[in-house]
Amino acid sequence: MDTFSKYLLTGLIGIVALGQFVQVITRYVLQVPVMGLEETMLYPTVWLYMLGAVNASRENTHIRANVLEIWLTTDRQHTILAIIGEIISLIVGLWLLSWAWDYTRYAWRVWKESPTLYIPTFYSDVALVIGMALMMIYTAWHLWGHVRKLAGETAQ
Repeated sequence: MDTFSKYLLTGLIGIVALGQFVQVITRYVLQVPVMGLEETMLYPTVWLYMLGAVNASRENTHIRANVLEIWLTTDRQHTILAIIGEIISLIVGLWLLSWAWDYTRYAWRVWKESPTLYIPTFYSDVALVIGMALMMIYTAWHLWGHVRKLAGETAQ
């Protein structure tokens, strides 16, 4: 899974960078804008954003402002703080996931299309619910790891 996500994210970054490069060259150097390029770039950009967040959730490398850790001195306190943080993340994330699911159902029902190329926007809209679901799975996984660690510390 690690190798797959690495190549997928690298490919998406490459596609987005190449699209932006083509846009700059054609629009500003050749003075001939490519119609619809912005629309097509929406899809890999949204997927890159969401899968990047999933990757950060998988690796547990999200940016955090761990101010409380300054005053906490033991590993047990750090683990309890991590559990509280994961629970809050899970509650907020599941709430956002329910919104993302409602939006996905709406996008499926309405079936919007992009204005120039008529590409269904559902294929980028669905990235939100898939990304949020994967992030909640990884958050629950990390929460379970912290609870097991705390239980192991308490058993000793």
